[in-house]
Amino acid sequence: MKDNIHPNYVDTTISCTCGAVYLTRSTVKELSVGICASCHPFFTGEQKLIDTAGRVDKFTKRFGAATARRSAPKLATA
Repeated sequence: MKDNIHPNYVDTTISCTCGAVYLTRSTVKELSVGICASCHPFFTGEQKLIDTAGRVDKFTKRFGAATARRSAPKLATA
């Protein structure tokens, strides 16, 4: 490798807003993230829906029963 063209690779502390701290290596000394594996809904299994103006309810009223309304395709009789 060529000398003096690569950035410094140092120990890094990654801190999340939930309080989790991870130690790794990077070109940046400290990183701050808003969401991590400890608090992300995909990994925790919790689902947080922010329903503004009833959009989720409106959607389920319109499309929630869409599978129940559909029937088997009718075959043409000859």
